[in-house]
Amino acid sequence: MAVLPGASGWPWWRRWRWQGQGAPPVRTGFGILLLFLLLGSGPGLGPAKADQTDEYLKREHSLSKPYQGVGTSSSSLWTLMGNAMVMTQYIRLTPDMQSKQGALWNRVPCYLRDWELQVHFKIHGQGKKNLNGDGFAIWYTKDRMQPGPVFGSKDNFVGLGVFVDTYPNEEKQQERVFPYVSAMVSNGSLSYDHERDGRPTELGGCTAMVRNLNHDTFLVIRYVKRRLTIMLDIDGKHEWKDCIDVPGVRLPRGYFFGTSSVTGDLSDNHDIISLKLFELTVERTPEEEKLHRDVFLPSVDNMKLPEVTLPMEPLSGLALFLIVFFSLVAAVFALVIGIIVYNKWQDQSRKRFY
Repeated sequence: MAVLPGASGWPWWRRWRWQGQGAPPVRTGFGILLLFLLLGSGPGLGPAKADQTDEYLKREHSLSKPYQGVGTSSSSLWTLMGNAMVMTQYIRLTPDMQSKQGALWNRVPCYLRDWELQVHFKIHGQGKKNLNGDGFAIWYTKDRMQPGPVFGSKDNFVGLGVFVDTYPNEEKQQERVFPYVSAMVSNGSLSYDHERDGRPTELGGCTAMVRNLNHDTFLVIRYVKRRLTIMLDIDGKHEWKDCIDVPGVRLPRGYFFGTSSVTGDLSDNHDIISLKLFELTVERTPEEEKLHRDVFLPSVDNMKLPEVTLPMEPLSGLALFLIVFFSLVAAVFALVIGIIVYNKWQDQSRKRFY
């Protein structure tokens, strides 16, 4: 993993995490000396390769304490739904109680081309292993604030869903250990299969022991050059571990970020501590610019999604009136033409007899 030069030797991803949370610990004397060396070495760090990235925190798509941007007013950037509540140290999507459902949605559509979403979360409760549930989802979808059965949000969604599933519904499966993180891309034609824990439609996944931990837990969703990468920091070691890496993921711009959770007979506290979205500025070759044009429906290369049949919109009263009116005019016109032709044919027939 590439490490930026600096007194602490912190990798780029840790540097992002510390933005807005203080600076990482450094040795003052050595740090100042190295700073002078860097300043005197030239114009600074340049792009090392074609996919070198610069990152910028996008506050309109980010959320952190004291959660001032959450509310129902027109100036609010985030909206709560269901049983979600704002607390002093976190936003609780669902409490450790049965049959609860909550969500948190960004009100501003995201038009970034390349981005990274960092999620600081905590899942905890009284239930023992496999006696807790159900988990939470992170969304980048066309529709927002739509409750439903998929971790508290609608099924047949259009966009990306990342699921932190804490309860195994498929009793016969022995291949994976829960909690489990998976991802799914849908154009609206796919349904999430609860009975099989989403296995028929998942892009990939990994086991993630995220419950009842005494240290911070993080998840990162990175979308760069149509490559979807999901990484976790859940061991308290301040390092990312790969979970999902899928090329050829095509996501439209203008969708909404959100997160939701649901509990059933089993429950947990599902808390969101912060959501931080970074715009990534990535250099592209002319060939990549042609390949990475905007798309209008989500898709994944080498994965055929069923085509979506869009329902016909009901006609308005005016449109229906115009259709009936012009149909009658056309019918009368055709009748008149038919009468004229018939009369001429009769006249010609009489002349033959005389």
